[in-house]
Amino acid sequence: MTLALYNNLATYLVIGALLFGIGIYGIVTRRTLIGMLIAAELILAGSSINFMAFNRFTAPDPVTGQVFALFIMAVAAAEAAIGLSIIIAVYRQFKSIDTEDAVQLKG
Repeated sequence: MTLALYNNLATYLVIGALLFGIGIYGIVTRRTLIGMLIAAELILAGSSINFMAFNRFTAPDPVTGQVFALFIMAVAAAEAAIGLSIIIAVYRQFKSIDTEDAVQLKG
């Protein structure tokens, strides 16, 4: 009975939706750039879980969802590297990583 609970599409979609929702909530409520970066990673993880779940349960070709998940992982790694470099640049300029300080960046 418990094994059947973990082997249906709805379980994975709920987990993916929860991660995505927590990520959106984190983007909206966080004031620091690091918190926003972590929330963006949660959004990407939730979408990756959904792609893998649809791949596992509905796709005839088992490679399709895995390719999408690998692409999402590559985008997440690039986003983290670029995001951290921007955060370091903002910290060097303003000695803070608060988003309200970054609003002053012009030109």
